[in-house]
Amino acid sequence: MSTPRSLRVSQSVKRELSSLMRDLKDDRIAGIVSVVDVEMTGDCRSARIYISVFGDEETQKNTLAALTDRQGFIRGELCRRLSLRFAPEIQFRLDTSLERGSRVTDIISKISRGEL
Repeated sequence: MSTPRSLRVSQSVKRELSSLMRDLKDDRIAGIVSVVDVEMTGDCRSARIYISVFGDEETQKNTLAALTDRQGFIRGELCRRLSLRFAPEIQFRLDTSLERGSRVTDIISKISRGEL
């Protein structure tokens, strides 16, 4: 169940994590990475972070592995930047909705041009 506080914290986590992604120095993080959504539990102790990685499957796997490896650092930074009492447990999940949307747009374009 979402509370007003958990919604505020999830939006703040999303904003700060987007900023933090630019500062992470890891060769495995490649392509365009964006934070799509953050789902917080009602007590703000746990968060599911949905990321989108624009690139091939290997790039997506490497980026997800790099973020998972840097989880401790990311949790600490989020706690420090947002002045949270407790650093939430975080889980990164891959969101492919942007990639699917891009493919659908390409198919519609081809149909309208008569290529399909």
